[in-house]
Amino acid sequence: MSVLRTATAGLAARLDFTLDDIEDLRIAVDEACAMVLPQARTGSDLACAFYLAERSLTVAVSAECDAPRQPSHDGFAWTVLAALTSSVSADVDGDRLVITLARNTAETR
Repeated sequence: MSVLRTATAGLAARLDFTLDDIEDLRIAVDEACAMVLPQARTGSDLACAFYLAERSLTVAVSAECDAPRQPSHDGFAWTVLAALTSSVSADVDGDRLVITLARNTAETR
């Protein structure tokens, strides 16, 4: 996960995110992974996709699961994700749990 955090920070820096925004994204990616990994099928890979736009970075974290379930939107981890991002969603796509978070640069919030 340290590689994922570093990649997130590097991409956000290229989009001119502030240092605080970059740190928020790193924490948000950590939280997203912490939600996906407990449900991940043994031996499956944690997948991550980055989508860059002019003023935003979207990160989708997913893994294959035996019985994927939506994470609780009432829990502490979801509250942290919602506070640190511009948007967050969780989807079950077949046998995959996908958590997608986005953050806009400070100028467009």
